[in-house]
Amino acid sequence: MRGIRRLAAAGLVLASLLMPRPGSAGPRAEEDPVRVAAATNFARAARAIGAAFEQETGGRVRFSFGATGQLYAQIVQGAPFEVFLAADSERPKRAEHGGLAVQGSRRTYAVGRLVLVGADRRRVAGPDALSDPSLRRIALANPRTAPYGRAAVEVMESLGVAEALSGKRIFGNNVAQAHQFVLTGNAGLGFVALSQTIGREDGRSGWKVPEDLHRPIRQQAVLLEAGRDRPEAMAFLDFLLHSETAGVVLSRYGYRRD
Repeated sequence: MRGIRRLAAAGLVLASLLMPRPGSAGPRAEEDPVRVAAATNFARAARAIGAAFEQETGGRVRFSFGATGQLYAQIVQGAPFEVFLAADSERPKRAEHGGLAVQGSRRTYAVGRLVLVGADRRRVAGPDALSDPSLRRIALANPRTAPYGRAAVEVMESLGVAEALSGKRIFGNNVAQAHQFVLTGNAGLGFVALSQTIGREDGRSGWKVPEDLHRPIRQQAVLLEAGRDRPEAMAFLDFLLHSETAGVVLSRYGYRRD
């Protein structure tokens, strides 16, 4: 486990946050995987980064994916996650302020990008697709629980088509389900994460939504209280935030560091 210890030593800022508190649970076994709650849009990149972390450090990581709001609700209810990779900054901030996360550990790990995709193989070239009179349904993640869904609503409002599309919206529990609605033809268009469309071989292409049409999708990570006393959890965060390997993966899947 030398790799983990090396990364843990390198993360000086996070390391200073890992001082045990009276009454905290004892440390878990070093060989136990780091338990990470991660937003669905980040699934492909997370798996790649997790595999690289395991290969380079000898540590282990186990992901649970879901909508950010749903994951946060599980954390509030006591789910034993050690790291939270949200699709926004709001829930990590709440976790930090609510005593569920280590104070000062919150960091932006990726800035996401929204894309509009179509159910058929024709190219979605721009916002005009949203005004197509033949459009019957448009898919997006539930804006109450999924930041990419909230960004999609902001885009429609910015373009002045929100009211016209209000009766055509169908909501996925998360951005992966919204994408599935498009892939199966249950929706003619869908707002999804760019990371979900990269490398697909089904001929679909999409319109990369200009970032000035919605608030930035700053995806933040936070060390949860269950991970306070685990150097392995801090090492994974350090790897995600600072390693060149993780940076390459982020770029490959359409993310950028802030």
